[in-house]
Amino acid sequence: MKPLRIYIDTSVFGGYYDTEFNKETKLLFKKIVNGEFNVVISDLTQNELLNAPKNVRDLLKDLKIKNVEIISVTDEEISLATNYVTEKVVGQTSFEDCIHIATATTNHVDILVSWNFKHIVNVIRIRGYNSVNLKNGYHSIEIRSPKDLIYNED
Repeated sequence: MKPLRIYIDTSVFGGYYDTEFNKETKLLFKKIVNGEFNVVISDLTQNELLNAPKNVRDLLKDLKIKNVEIISVTDEEISLATNYVTEKVVGQTSFEDCIHIATATTNHVDILVSWNFKHIVNVIRIRGYNSVNLKNGYHSIEIRSPKDLIYNED
């Protein structure tokens, strides 16, 4: 079976070193290192990581994660993100979160992974994002926290 393509937002990188989220985040990255998921990040994620502590910035390199797909944010994603705000899924202050969702949507990732429960991993918000997606001719996007991806088959 082909590994799922997962878009990881900046919160997941930070979660690796956060006492509240590190256990699940480390298990997720272990699965990534083992090839169970293919990682997708955007140039927005790269830019956000520039302001992160060095250990967070260097996580992909330090874990020796190969084949990271880096996608660029284009006018299409900005337009879709703007629609999320216009439709009041979230407010303007969450515009960068909207860009992550739009980028994952337009690039057909299997799952967007985030620790942002207020603006992203939230059933009301997810329904809103997907309503806007469908209204604009895009598919629904699956949005999960790392906890949902660290299943144990034992």
